[in-house]
Amino acid sequence: MFPSVEELKREYFGHHPDTPIILHRSELVNKKFPFNELNDPEIERSFNDRFLGLVQDLDYMAMTVVIDKWEHLERYQEWRYDPYHYCLNVLLERFVLWLQKRDAVGDVMAESRGKKEDLRLKAEHTKVWENGTLYVPADKMQASLTSRQLKVRPKSANVVGLQLADLLAHPSYRAVLSRREHKSLPNNFGGRIAAILEASKYNRSPSGRIDGWGRKWLP
Repeated sequence: MFPSVEELKREYFGHHPDTPIILHRSELVNKKFPFNELNDPEIERSFNDRFLGLVQDLDYMAMTVVIDKWEHLERYQEWRYDPYHYCLNVLLERFVLWLQKRDAVGDVMAESRGKKEDLRLKAEHTKVWENGTLYVPADKMQASLTSRQLKVRPKSANVVGLQLADLLAHPSYRAVLSRREHKSLPNNFGGRIAAILEASKYNRSPSGRIDGWGRKWLP
């Protein structure tokens, strides 16, 4: 994965390992430096096609959890679980179950959101690792996750997995909303990304169901 993404950045934006360019959705969409080359329609089309090829060909599995924070707060007047931590729990459950089916182990990394937020998220990860959840007991968590400690890296660290997650997150979120409302995927670049995710990248049940497995709406 790393060489393919690095080559893409080098070809279109002059990326160099000593001065890494970090792929970030909002800057790409707005074509801000160092992505101002995308203001040329031909270059933008070429880059989009190459990126869609990577979304299709890279070896990864996608899971998306979306939470309606207002509904969450309204429904659970006393159970004031941090929505971000709630999403982490749901993702960890699905990740561990996916690993178990493959007799594999894995690690977890998140993008930094700030010192206080990172410390709280790390503490939540450790709590889940030590105690499990309602659906996945602690022994299974510990057998599948290689560390009780959540790894947190800043955007500037040039971690390819975090960059890919950032670029896929919004299209996946829009797809969750569309499917929840029984609508077609958006007719735009994000919709093309979501179509690839639906075709081959989302985690799914043995019968092929995505909702509840690769996509989850909370609460």
